[in-house]
Amino acid sequence: PGVGLPPPSMFAFMPLADARDKPVEQAAPKSRDLGIEMPYQAPPQKVNFTPVYVALAFLALLGVATLGLVAWDSQRITEISRDNKSTMISAPTTTDRGDWSSRKSALSGSNVCAGAKPDLPNIDCLENEIGEQSAIDVTVGVEGNKATDAMPITTSYWKAGLCPVNVHWHQGTEHRSAGQYDETGSGPANPPSWDGKGRQGFQCTAYNANDAKFTTEYQWQHCTHMEVGETYEVHWPHSAAGACGTPNQYQTPFYDGVFCFAGELTSTPAQIGVQAQTFIVVNDESYYVPNLIDGMLVDGKFGEDMAFYTGSTTGDSRSNEMCSQYTPITWQVDRTCHMISASSFDKMCADMKTKRDDMSSDLHPHGSRPLVDAKFSAANLMSGTMVDGRVTMDATPAP
Repeated sequence: PGVGLPPPSMFAFMPLADARDKPVEQAAPKSRDLGIEMPYQAPPQKVNFTPVYVALAFLALLGVATLGLVAWDSQRITEISRDNKSTMISAPTTTDRGDWSSRKSALSGSNVCAGAKPDLPNIDCLENEIGEQSAIDVTVGVEGNKATDAMPITTSYWKAGLCPVNVHWHQGTEHRSAGQYDETGSGPANPPSWDGKGRQGFQCTAYNANDAKFTTEYQWQHCTHMEVGETYEVHWPHSAAGACGTPNQYQTPFYDGVFCFAGELTSTPAQIGVQAQTFIVVNDESYYVPNLIDGMLVDGKFGEDMAFYTGSTTGDSRSNEMCSQYTPITWQVDRTCHMISASSFDKMCADMKTKRDDMSSDLHPHGSRPLVDAKFSAANLMSGTMVDGRVTMDATPAP
C-alpha cells in the first residue's frame, strides 16, 4: 500500500505464457554527448560456418584421392606397356614408314590382274610398219614427222575415265625438254652402280655441286639404288581397263594393270595414257610432298607447261632399231624439271610396299630409252596446262 503496485489478484490471473513470451522493453540508451535517446538495436547474430568448413574439407580430400588414383593408374599403364611389349600393339606413327609398309593386309581376295599383260614383243623399227614411238623431244617448236590418225587425250585422265595402275621411274629422262632436261644437264660425279643398272638418260640443268641440298646424302629406307642430286623421270601409267578403286588397282608389271580388263578397251589412245614428270632429288625437306603414288603433281608450277601427244611404251629394251608394239597410247608430259625431296620418293616407295601386288621390282630406277628419231615421232604434239588437275589446251598445236 502506498507504492502504486497492483493488487495480488492481478498476477494470479495473468497467463504464464504472456509473462514468459512478452519481450522486455528496455529503455533506449541516451547519447552521452547530446542526451538524445537512440533507437534500440538488437545485437548482431553469429553465423555458423561449421557446415561450410566440413564441405570444403570433404572436397579437398576427394581431390587428393582422385589425383592419387590417376597417378597410380598412369604408373600401372607404364609398367604394363614396359613389361608386355611383346603382346601390346601400338599404332604406328606417320613417320614410321617401315611399320606401315611391313604390315600385312587383312584383305584376302585374289589379284585378278595377274598375268594380264599381252604378249607383244619388240620388233624392228621399220618406218612404215610400226606405230608412233616414245619418248620424244617435247620442246615447244619441235615437230614429229610420223603421220597418225590417233589423237591424245586432252583432258585430265580421271575425267576421261582412267585411273593410275602403276608408278615407276627412269634413270635420267627419256623425254627431252630444251633448257630443263637435256644433254647439257648434269648430276653427281660418281653415280652408284649395281647389277642390272639401265641406261642413263638426260639430266636436269638445275644441278649445283656447290649447293648442299644436291650433295648431302640421304638414308634411304624403302627405295633402292637412288641418289641425291640425280634426275629421274617418273611415269604413272593410266588405264580405263584397270581395276580402279580396288586393292588390285596398282600392278607390277604395269601392263597387268593397264590390260586388267582388256575386253573393255575399244581405243588405246583414248583409254590408255601415261603421265610423265621429271624431278631432281634434293636433301631438303622444304621440297617434301606426301603423295607421289597417285599421279603427277598438278599444283602451282607443277603441270604448268605440258606436252600432249600419242606414242608408245618406253624403257631401254627399245631404241631406234627395236620398237614397241604397245602403240598408240596418250602421253601427257610436264616440260619442267622440278626439285623434290628424297623423303618424298622414299614415302612413295613405302606406299608401293602396301599394295596387294608385289611392286618390289619397281622400287629402283629403270633404264631410259634413247630419244626417238623424229621419223618415229607422231606429228600431233600439242601444248597446254594442267594446273589444279584441269587441262587448258593452247589454241593450236605446238608449231
